Amino acid sequence: MKLFRHGAAGAERPGVVDAKGGLRDLSAHLAGFDAAALSAEGLARIAAIDPAALPMVPDGARIGAPVPRPVNFICIGLNYADHAAESNLPIPEEPIIFLKAGSAYSGPFDDVVIPRGSKETDWEVELGVVIGTAAHCVTEADALDHVAGYCVVNDVSEREYQIKRGGTWDKGKGCPSFGPVGPYLVTSDEVPDPQSLDLWCEVDGRRMQDGNTRTMIFGVRTLVSYVSQFIALLPGDIIATGTPPGVGMGIKPNPVFLRPGQTMRLGIAGLGEQAQKTIGG
Repeated sequence: MKLFRHGAAGAERPGVVDAKGGLRDLSAHLAGFDAAALSAEGLARIAAIDPAALPMVPDGARIGAPVPRPVNFICIGLNYADHAAESNLPIPEEPIIFLKAGSAYSGPFDDVVIPRGSKETDWEVELGVVIGTAAHCVTEADALDHVAGYCVVNDVSEREYQIKRGGTWDKGKGCPSFGPVGPYLVTSDEVPDPQSLDLWCEVDGRRMQDGNTRTMIFGVRTLVSYVSQFIALLPGDIIATGTPPGVGMGIKPNPVFLRPGQTMRLGIAGLGEQAQKTIGG
């Protein structure tokens, strides 16, 4: 299934995509994608509903992030060897974990606000993993049993804040609007192998990133298990699994960064596409 949410920010309602790609409203059947809905049993109940019997979502409705704001919005750094190389950083021996602020969480088509005084705002297409059932200290063998599905994430980053302003990476990752997610939560049954997905990002129509999840250093199964050793993962939590090469910071000899008035478009095979306009803060 492809699940989504629609409506004004903070008042989104659940929906499901029908067999012809139409957007259908689920709100008569459930209030939202909470822990009960994201469990295996809850997803089975949603799958049993005939989308053709549901009302269409009005044309032009805003599409929000596919799950409510997660308790834990977790990111993995330098998880593609070629991205580590373009960043002039060594390949990590263990996954690098950092947190993205909840206030960065935004819809897939919402504007991205470049912070006042920003010099180095950058793009990062990433595969997002949505947790369906709580996971704490789970094994790799059991890790995927805790996954509800997958989504597209743009891990927007301000590189000066991230690298040159001291402290942790979170500083450059958590600005408002820096976490577009969606448009869909695609359930795990439709993604039999999360390690074989093409992903890409364009800026003003120019292809900047072109990668495949098979080149991750640490795969999804490993990441869910590893993160769960340190953080108790809850239903609706998101793990953004790292970005392939092609970010603005890595362009040589002169890095390229975002400015107001540009358009990012990004997607992952089978998971849909996002698009954001950049505006000044």
